[in-house]
Amino acid sequence: MSDADWGAAVRTVRELAPEGRVLLVCHVNPDGDALGSMLGFALGLRRLGVRRMQATFPGPFEVPEPFTALPGLELLVPEQEAYANPDLALVFDVAAESRMGALADRVSAAGATVVLDHHASNTGFGDVNLVDATAAATSVVVEELLRRLGVPLDVEIAECLYVALATDTGSFRFDMTTPRVHEMAARLIATGLRPGEISRRIFDSRPFGAMKLFADVLGRAQLDPTAAAGHGMVWTYATLEDLERHGQRPYVLDALIDPVRSVAEVDVAVVVKQTGDAEWAVSMRSKGAVDVSAVAVALGGGGHRLAAGFTGYGTPGDVVFSVREQLTAHLLT
Repeated sequence: MSDADWGAAVRTVRELAPEGRVLLVCHVNPDGDALGSMLGFALGLRRLGVRRMQATFPGPFEVPEPFTALPGLELLVPEQEAYANPDLALVFDVAAESRMGALADRVSAAGATVVLDHHASNTGFGDVNLVDATAAATSVVVEELLRRLGVPLDVEIAECLYVALATDTGSFRFDMTTPRVHEMAARLIATGLRPGEISRRIFDSRPFGAMKLFADVLGRAQLDPTAAAGHGMVWTYATLEDLERHGQRPYVLDALIDPVRSVAEVDVAVVVKQTGDAEWAVSMRSKGAVDVSAVAVALGGGGHRLAAGFTGYGTPGDVVFSVREQLTAHLLT
């Protein structure tokens, strides 16, 4: 991003009329970075005096349990209630318009659109695109824009951005955890937030039923040592019936990729989660031998080099076969 990009974003926000309507949007099935970045920036806009503001995401109006204590949740509205033609749309952690579902029409109808993201696969659909593929999380971009707008960090903004940063770096364990990340975390913690309490809520709290669900799903995992030209793949799947049997909501499956990716014998981990009749949300991780972002893009999705996803159709076996077919073509080593 150039200084011109940052300048355009600052001007777009500052030129908003006093009664202008602002719509903040993140992607379907929002994760910590999407929600935290969006709400953190919304709270910053409130500090600037913006009064007419809504935040939303496509799909069922359900905030995952780990994020129900985030500051700014009162700004959320169901997608059906979102402004039809806002004066300004701000889009967070969205690499392509398809990830906004029906809200894409509201964003395209906006007087101006600013996109804040860190996905290398971003299609550049905004009027102003602040996309930094070197950033560990979209919240990194958000913090910088808030700084350029002259919005000081307070403990509520900081908590939103810290949740975003911690979740997308795997609690500061992933390869994108750079000195820049730790410096940002230090600035956020300096506002007075309590990282231990936040981490327990986000990473270390899970219903007993979710533990039983994980046991079932991990028990059906399959190892494919010949996939990816011998780098190997491990995969498993979870059905809607699994969720119903254990009385769990879909969000609990977001953490399932972590134990699957820990398998020592393989590079690629795949978790296939049912979302509808013959429809599956697919999460992929790589330890460095395969660019799973390229795999995801080839299959209609997107993401990062080591973490990506897409929507698949058919049986779990069909979906995993489509992944396996792409792996060798996108080797990094």
